[in-house]
Amino acid sequence: METLSYKPNAGAVVERLRRLYARQAQDEVFASFEIPNPALDRFAAQHPTPFCEYPDPHERVRFWQDALSVHASLEDDSVPCAYLSEFDQGLYGGLVGGDVRFVAHPENGWVSSMVPPLLKTWSDFDRLPDPAASPWLECYRSQMKLFVEGARGRFGVSHFIMIDSLNFVYELVGATATYTALTDEPEMVHRAVNFAYDLNLMVQRMFFEHVPLFQSGTVSNMAQWIPGRIVSESVDPYHMTSVKYFETWGREPVERMLANFDGGVMHLHGNGRHLLEAVASIAKLKALYLGDDRGYPEAADVLPQLRQRAAALPFVTQIPYASFVEKLERHELTGGVFYKVKGAPDAGSANRVTEKVRAYRA
Repeated sequence: METLSYKPNAGAVVERLRRLYARQAQDEVFASFEIPNPALDRFAAQHPTPFCEYPDPHERVRFWQDALSVHASLEDDSVPCAYLSEFDQGLYGGLVGGDVRFVAHPENGWVSSMVPPLLKTWSDFDRLPDPAASPWLECYRSQMKLFVEGARGRFGVSHFIMIDSLNFVYELVGATATYTALTDEPEMVHRAVNFAYDLNLMVQRMFFEHVPLFQSGTVSNMAQWIPGRIVSESVDPYHMTSVKYFETWGREPVERMLANFDGGVMHLHGNGRHLLEAVASIAKLKALYLGDDRGYPEAADVLPQLRQRAAALPFVTQIPYASFVEKLERHELTGGVFYKVKGAPDAGSANRVTEKVRAYRA
């Protein structure tokens, strides 16, 4: 059995997660714990301002080796993994000539990327360059190889977000123009969505060609570990539309993409919870991360209501340590949920709570 030095109990954790994502653990709860991490303090000191250049990938490997080493003392349900944050958004636009810009995030050690809108008008669409000829493709391939070697035997390398469907149209023309184009230029939107499908499929297939599965599953920054080849999808643009718009424009591209793999995980922000029933019915969806946003109830506080709307779907959400412990002691945790617990004081405290998590039944 494959093992991880940063997660001595990885085998037992994988078996627990296997039950969760097979929808066989509706009365159980699962949890990972965030504890103080000196590596994040060092990262913050190295990045006093947010904007930066594309970082040295060797330095990024060293960061993850440092940051993830704290997991060796945790007995929770986490599977430590490095995330290719440098490519989580900007790669897709960069492959077709976009100006990739990078931002450092001291709270989690990421260096993320985005691009300004690529096209001035839709007439420029047919002049997009060939993604296969982009230097960003070799950059992506090279960094994956470095991450795989640097992680070997220690931790996993997580899948990363896709930017397809209307997410990619955002990168082409911006958000406002994307929504107006649904009415004014629907044929161009369809062409862009089909282009994005091919582009994302190439990127994600390359990921699985270079990054090995761990115990026959995909390591995930969102869901920890899921059996098979699992991709990370996004329906963010539909958060600001009706369910009807999602059914008209969003469902088919997502299900077409997931059909190429063993399934997918997705996330909903607070302003997208009206889509819950529709998203929960997506074919081959394995788990849904419920995010929190200002102006909306914390997902952890409304899980019973959300569970009624998507009875069997495994949820992932975050919760402060004190709130989690309180709900645990009061027997108020919802089953079939992976709780990402923020702000535990230390590994010892997290491990003592983990013992209670293992015994809990909703």
